[in-house]
Formats: sequence, structure tokens, C-alpha cells
Amino acid sequence: MLGYVLHRLLEAVPVLFFATIVIFLGLRAVPGDAALVLAGPNASAAQVDAIRRENGLDQPLWVQYGIWLGNVLRGDLGNSFFTRTPVAQLLMQRLPATLELTLAGMGLSMIVGIPLGILCAVKQRQPIDIIVSAFNGLALGIPGFWLGILGILVFALVLGWLPAGGHGDYARDPLVALKFLALPAATLALGGAAALSRLVKSSMLEVLHDDYVRTARAKGLSESALLWRHALRNALVPVITVLGVQFGRLMGGAVITESVFGWPGVGRLVRDSITNRDYATVQACLLMLVVIFIVVNVLTDVLYGVVDPRIRVGGRSAG
Repeated sequence: MLGYVLHRLLEAVPVLFFATIVIFLGLRAVPGDAALVLAGPNASAAQVDAIRRENGLDQPLWVQYGIWLGNVLRGDLGNSFFTRTPVAQLLMQRLPATLELTLAGMGLSMIVGIPLGILCAVKQRQPIDIIVSAFNGLALGIPGFWLGILGILVFALVLGWLPAGGHGDYARDPLVALKFLALPAATLALGGAAALSRLVKSSMLEVLHDDYVRTARAKGLSESALLWRHALRNALVPVITVLGVQFGRLMGGAVITESVFGWPGVGRLVRDSITNRDYATVQACLLMLVVIFIVVNVLTDVLYGVVDPRIRVGGRSAG
């Protein structure tokens, strides 16, 4: 197992290298001059040139990329162009809030999506299946930012049940902190719960029609034992794949959600840094998200062997 994990991590090296190129060149393709933004509208040409030299923006792109990549390999993510604060320090300040929101959204989507998918598979073509399917279609079609704004209008401004934005302090008042988390986590989780519900339903229906399930039912095994001991465990194998991908999607979706709710995480830092043309901070944030996504995918592959012992993780191809 350890050898397999190391092999998968080595396979990720070319992916990371390609990601650094895409991140670096993609940011430079965004219209606007970082030196002009940093200098301000009233700066002279000499001041702009000085800022450009100070931040290495006067160098050819390939030289800038080489310097940045070399610093990253040494563990130096550089300093923010805008605040001059080490980028690693900014990430450590913002990452816990983003992980809190992402894990809460992930947990909520699983708590809602998996049971609803199982229920729809067992009650196929019955009223509950029709209602949940209609809800899933609606949830998948609603943009996240619109859902967040709607949640603020209804639950914060009209009903007054939850805060409109911000982040609570668990050390001071855990209940209030959970109230701050509720709306952004629900906004982030709704689309994932709908997609997960549909996948679990289709996976369960496929498993329930397998020969070994029909054989177990013919032997007199109860429906509950058949469902929980046999069908669900095998149906979860493709679901695990989607959960790994969904985690990365939620991390990316947090950019919009954090902006809507004023959540002090990495997503909001990325948005502010893009506005300020803070290349160093944006590059580090995006690279960190890529690394997290790769690690989650490796863990997802390992979980295959835990859920289904018939799968030999070390001998299967990773996708």
C-alpha cells in the first residue's frame, strides 16, 4: 500500500509541473499591469518602473517563471506584492477557514445526498422518488452565487435566523460560530448533495439487479440486511470517486461562496489578490489548491480497497 501511494505521488509530479506553467501564464494573460495597480493612479512613470524592477516584473516571462519555480521548490512562496507579507503566512491564516467551510459543505452534502439516493433507489418511481428527482434537477440548475444571495435575503434579512455573513469564534461561542457557518455551508453543499443523490440512486439500482443480490434475496435474506450489508457497500465504490472530485470542486467553489458571505478564507484572498494583480499570492493559492486536489485523489484511490476488499489497490490503474 505504501509503495502504491508513493507511486501515485510520483505520477503527480508532471501534473504539478504543468499546473505551475498554466497558473503562471494564465495570470499574465489577465489584462492589466500589476505595477500600475501597485503604484496607484497618480504615480509617475519612474515610480512605476521602480515598482516593476522591485518585483521582478521587468524580467522576461521565462526568467520570472524560473525564479518563481526555483523559490517554490525551496519552500519559498514569496511575499505579497500588495502587503509585502509572506504568502505562506497569508495562506496559514486563511486556509483553516476554507477547510472548515469545505469540510462542512462536504459533510452536509453526504448527510443529505447519500440517504436520499438510497431512498430513491428503494422507492423507485414512487412519489418520494419523483419529488427528490425534481429537487435535484432544481438544485443543480441554480447558480451558487444566486443561491447564496437568496439565502441571505430569506434567512438573514427576512427571518433573522442566521447572520448574513462573517465568521464566528468557536472559542468564544460555538453556537454562534455554527450559525455563521450554516448558510455558506448549505450554499456550497446543495449542488453536491443533488449530484451525489443521483449517483447513489443509479449505483444502487445497478447493484440491486446484480445476480448475487437476487441470490441473497432468494435465500431469504431480509431486505434491510441485503441493502446495508451487500448492496450499499458495493454501490459506494463509484461514489467514492465522485466524493474525491467533489472535494476539489467545493474547494474551488468556495471562491464564490466566500465572496458572497464575507468568509475569511483562501477563496476571498484569491479574489482580492486578483483584483490587486497580486501575482505572488494568487499563484501560491492556486498551487496549494492543486496540491490538495492531488492528495485527495490519492486518498480516494486508497479508499477503494477499504470499501471493497476485492479491489487490489496496488495493482489497479489509478484514474
